[in-house]
Amino acid sequence: MGAANSREDDLTSSPASRPRWVLEVGPGRRVSAPVGQELQLKALPGQRRADFAAAGSVWALRFPNDAAFRRFREEYDRCLFENTYGVEATDEGRREVFGADFAAWARPAEADDAVWADAEDDLAPPPAARDLLEEFEEEAGDGSGIQSLALGALDNSFLVGGAGIQVVKNFRHGVHGKGVSVRISGGRGGSTTTSYSTPKKALLMRGETNMLLMSPGDTSAPHSNGVHHVDIETGKVVTEWRFEKDGTDITMRDIANDSKSAQLEPSGSTFLGLDDNRLCRWDMRDARGRVQTIGNSSDSPVLHWSQGHQFSRGTNFQCFASTGDGSIVVGSVDGKIRLYSKSSMRMAKTVFPGLGSPITHVDVTYDGKWILGTTDTYLVLICTIFKDKDGQEKTGFSGRMGNRIAAPRLLKLSPLDSILAGNDNKFHGGQFSWVTENGKQEKHLVATVGKFSLIWNFHQVKDSNHHCYRDQEGLKSCYCYKVVLKEESIVDSRFMHENFAGSDSPEAPLVVATPMKVSSFSIANRR
Repeated sequence: MGAANSREDDLTSSPASRPRWVLEVGPGRRVSAPVGQELQLKALPGQRRADFAAAGSVWALRFPNDAAFRRFREEYDRCLFENTYGVEATDEGRREVFGADFAAWARPAEADDAVWADAEDDLAPPPAARDLLEEFEEEAGDGSGIQSLALGALDNSFLVGGAGIQVVKNFRHGVHGKGVSVRISGGRGGSTTTSYSTPKKALLMRGETNMLLMSPGDTSAPHSNGVHHVDIETGKVVTEWRFEKDGTDITMRDIANDSKSAQLEPSGSTFLGLDDNRLCRWDMRDARGRVQTIGNSSDSPVLHWSQGHQFSRGTNFQCFASTGDGSIVVGSVDGKIRLYSKSSMRMAKTVFPGLGSPITHVDVTYDGKWILGTTDTYLVLICTIFKDKDGQEKTGFSGRMGNRIAAPRLLKLSPLDSILAGNDNKFHGGQFSWVTENGKQEKHLVATVGKFSLIWNFHQVKDSNHHCYRDQEGLKSCYCYKVVLKEESIVDSRFMHENFAGSDSPEAPLVVATPMKVSSFSIANRR
């Protein structure tokens, strides 16, 4: 297809304003695109070929010999690093970006994969091949468009839409709920606030009999001034909470349960809150909704925010999630992922460096050993396990990991699928399958890209001998996924609770929602 060249863009030398390097394919500049993750470049050393997506098409570059292919890869990786981080791809530049403790992230080829190998030893044998079977699909009942899913582990799950909440029944083959709906009828005074009319986030709690609904105060920003507390059985808003600190109204970007299983606890009254520079816990037992400070509950069940949970500007928190024991992982706009122990939100025990892309969503396994971060163009899987000076196994939530930190692994789309996924082809909502019990291991990972729901086998991704990783340079990337294709862009994809895994399926059903339809899929053994 002609020569491939990386060249410096003559228009500017500032990486912050425009990429410094572009990939050109000739003759005649048939392709000219900035070097970046958006190209979804996939190297195939055995074929001396590199595939990538640009200008709405998939391109394949073939090289005459191994030396030419190797030169291209080295040059491309150098340009990608410099475009991503704005510093030269030297040892000094890598230290500036990653620091001494994350040498494995800077030079994955020299990394010690012992942590991944130890993790594999703890895993069950790989499962047999599976097929995805669609059980059924139905229209969303209220016609207002599904905004998100709130899956329950008990009898019901919920479709959060523009006009309210639709209830669906949980079964071993998925969710089903024609004709069952809850219309939110406003607060105790009978009024419904404007901000409530388009809920974006629903949080189940108190044995899944209650729900918190959060809506952005302004459609142009994701922040909210408060939450509505809904009694699901009556469909009534029983309380309208405002976020307030020291007598001043504040906003929250997101809310989350205290732990992976907190929504099943019958009397829970606290939940986590996140804003750009705030990480806190709200307690609904206080009429003012004040923050409870972790680690000081012996002084008072509810305390003011004078305990240091408001960070200096610049953290740019974006998303968060909690483990089974209540530890917290937070993703940021700069790509950093911070781990906070269950006893303190003041200082992160571990801070993983960014890989150049904002973290838009984050999830963590029940045991806290694995983190899945979502960016627009890939998922990043991080192992938090390390051994302390006494040889005891710990996670980065409970102690500082030092310099024995394994390189992460990336989960990516093939260049062809990045085109087929549609115009809205950004990753969002990457999650593990759902377990709420010690000793149980999540089996799959799921994420949404445009019209695709993508499912990875968790065991396969962790296996260092997986064929995807052969002859790879840089961070190992896995392209082995199953695809659920829908006719319109997918809003959300989530696995149901492990309670709904059947004898003929190793995994609970996958629920996939588009704005107007909800579908259920089972992962069944091949016969």
